[in-house]
Amino acid sequence: MDLPKKTFTSLTLGLVAALGGPAFSAPSPSCAPDPSQDSGRVITDRTDARPIEAPESEDGFLFAVFGDRTGGPAEGIKVLAEAVDEVNLIDPDLVMTVGDLINGYNTTLPWMAQMAEYRSIMAALNSPWFPVAGNHDVYWRGEGRPPEEHEVHYEENFGPLWYAFEHKKCWFIVLYSDEPNPDTGERNFSKADCQRMSAEQFSWLGKTLEQTKSAEQVFVFVHHPRWVGGNYGDDWNRVHDLLAKAGNVSAVFGGHIHHMRYDGPRDGIEYFTLATVGGGQSSLVPEAGWLHQYNLVHVRPGGIAVTSYPVGQATDPRDLTTDVLRQTEALAKGLRLNVKQQPSWDPSRGGAGEYALTWTNPCQEAVALNVQLSCQDARWGLVPTSFEKRVEGGESITLKARAIRGPGPLDGGFVMPQATLEATWLGPKTHISVPLRQQSLPVALGMIPAPPVPRGEGVLNLDGRGACAQVPSDKLALPAGADFTLECWYKPGELKGRRGLLSKAEGSEFGLFASDGTPEFFVHLNGSYKTVKGPKGALVSSRWHHIAGVYDGQQLRLYLNGALVNTTPASGQRTRNDLPMIIGGDVDSAGKPTSLATGQLDEVRLTFAAAYSGRLIETERRLPHDRDTLLMFHMDGDLGPWIYDASTRHSHAQRLGAAQVVVLEK
Repeated sequence: MDLPKKTFTSLTLGLVAALGGPAFSAPSPSCAPDPSQDSGRVITDRTDARPIEAPESEDGFLFAVFGDRTGGPAEGIKVLAEAVDEVNLIDPDLVMTVGDLINGYNTTLPWMAQMAEYRSIMAALNSPWFPVAGNHDVYWRGEGRPPEEHEVHYEENFGPLWYAFEHKKCWFIVLYSDEPNPDTGERNFSKADCQRMSAEQFSWLGKTLEQTKSAEQVFVFVHHPRWVGGNYGDDWNRVHDLLAKAGNVSAVFGGHIHHMRYDGPRDGIEYFTLATVGGGQSSLVPEAGWLHQYNLVHVRPGGIAVTSYPVGQATDPRDLTTDVLRQTEALAKGLRLNVKQQPSWDPSRGGAGEYALTWTNPCQEAVALNVQLSCQDARWGLVPTSFEKRVEGGESITLKARAIRGPGPLDGGFVMPQATLEATWLGPKTHISVPLRQQSLPVALGMIPAPPVPRGEGVLNLDGRGACAQVPSDKLALPAGADFTLECWYKPGELKGRRGLLSKAEGSEFGLFASDGTPEFFVHLNGSYKTVKGPKGALVSSRWHHIAGVYDGQQLRLYLNGALVNTTPASGQRTRNDLPMIIGGDVDSAGKPTSLATGQLDEVRLTFAAAYSGRLIETERRLPHDRDTLLMFHMDGDLGPWIYDASTRHSHAQRLGAAQVVVLEK
């Protein structure tokens, strides 16, 4: 059911009254099992199955602990609000804080404004919350400093400086660690002399521990983790001795230092220090506790379980509707820039030009898009290097950047510029970030006077992990109704699983595959795939095979090692896409390689014609090329990151991953 949200009616009423009232207790489930009725706690009519025992029936509850809010930017209040929303999903019995609720260090009017802001955020909690005073909450700065500084304001608007309350046979004790030096009145958390507990509070603590000696467990909360010593001195030792003597104190929780720390157990007492919930955060080592987080404490008879949750990790499964899934899936799959214009570069003259990068938001809701342009080759100059855009649902944007690079060799250090895309779906109830996408930005290679000089038989090595090559879609001038032939020489490595050889297929276009050692050719015609397969497991590892797929407008034909192995009727218009053709794998909807092959590829050729007919064909080890040849990769050598295309179109393929053209030993 929906619980009403709390409100406060004035700056001095509300929480103090709540502290004086009964603690909130979550109702026990009406269907809680009776431990004396074990035989009725598991119901089944299966007689031969292994017995299942019901869980132990015991009382327990959950509470949350928030760290510091202060010391960070104004936006930190949003982190606090996010934590409140998340904890409402978890619905603990209560929420504790460990001090430094507001920035403070000021006079009355700004203090009151900050207090009202904090309480307005915490009022959205569905669980009652209980404060601890920290130095930011009580220290005064400015004219007119009263001896008690902001202590009076704190107690009027947040609650007592020290207090205790009971919940489900457990007690919660809140202490105050910013009392002034009893001799000088100075407040300074960096001086041991100012970090002593007053006789008044120490006496109250002793009496409270005596009053709560029958409690099942006691939990203590304080702002400064005085137990760490150093500038805090050694006054906590006598406090710890008092807690240990009580015998039922399970844990002490503190804050202030803005990173997590564990200093227990000590005499059976665990000491936890929390980081921040919106406070100043260096994020030095997030996984080691420098982060925005809160603790969840599950209390059971005889012990506790404590878990830290980073703010931003809890989500409401009710928010993940089919519409949200549809939109975010479309965003993830469509997070790729279309390159409408690219710079040109020539080894002898260098070059410059402009990228025109377009993207269309496929969602109904807006998307926050961040694009970073960079290059590992420092000889490239890119201006600008970043874009941040809010792109409304269905909106198309164009990003323009200039790229400059002087002349130079196509050496091993030549690398294409790349774009890193970060996108967050801005839904009405939740914001969802999709994984980062990186894509290489193409560069038009100027005229190469001659192909690489062969030093022997060159081949493309494939490792199945990322090694492949790609040819941009706009370099493949193959009409939708055209006859064509796709072929290669392939020496397989590992054949098990789905393995692409030459593919532009993604609900469209064409592909040549070698999955589980079975050659396969398919073309997407008139809205569906037409497929022709060879004999199952016909490909043999470590052996060269010639594989060719032919479409002649009436049928698909598949040739293996010079013999026709299968045909299937096929006709119609080929479904087009803008994705690259992958050499050594398949392509996904984002244009990334997938289903990668292992082994070696050679003599990759795409022909604008049905190059083969009949039952037997000539299979030359080095394929020729003519005016109908759209792509011809002899794998004779590299042009920096490109593989030379010997066809007249010079649609050089870009190597990806660890793909290498190597020369076989003679």
